[in-house]
Amino acid sequence: MAHLKLEGNSVPALSQEILDQAKKNLGFIPNMYTKMANNPALIDAYTYTYNTFRAHSGFTPVEQEVVFLTIAYENNCEYCVAAHSFVGDMMTKVPTEVTDAIRNGIEIPDAKLEALSKLARSLNEKRGFISQEEVDTFLKVGYTESHILGIITGIAAKTMSNYSNHITNPEVDAAFAGRVWKK
Repeated sequence: MAHLKLEGNSVPALSQEILDQAKKNLGFIPNMYTKMANNPALIDAYTYTYNTFRAHSGFTPVEQEVVFLTIAYENNCEYCVAAHSFVGDMMTKVPTEVTDAIRNGIEIPDAKLEALSKLARSLNEKRGFISQEEVDTFLKVGYTESHILGIITGIAAKTMSNYSNHITNPEVDAAFAGRVWKK
């Protein structure tokens, strides 16, 4: 697998603004952000998409973590699985049995969250070409067609971060170290 060796110490102005905001919001700058900051288009698009998903996807914070963690798992992103496991545990209060099920690739013990994770996996794997049966199954547990579009937004955010992490290989931050993961 290729890994970029990023050189230089200058950070583009837009990237620096985003890093400063991350530090203000989180109390630290995630290593992933430091790597992404080398290209302002990437970090800007990622943070915008991530924040839009959080604010407007129609999902609860728990459901948002299910989408993010599922996609990170499916894309084999060790950094994001650790990060979203931590966020799920500490910030959005996802039940540990839910995060652990996703991390272990087993069925989630909550039927609605399992349906959400399953459709997110399928949308990601099939690049959006899902069957009507999959849509109907998802709708039967109480979600809407708008939620399907929301999943796509979550996939977009995670695709940017997962692919970037595969190439730049950021070290898992100390904050996430308790939830390190390897597939």
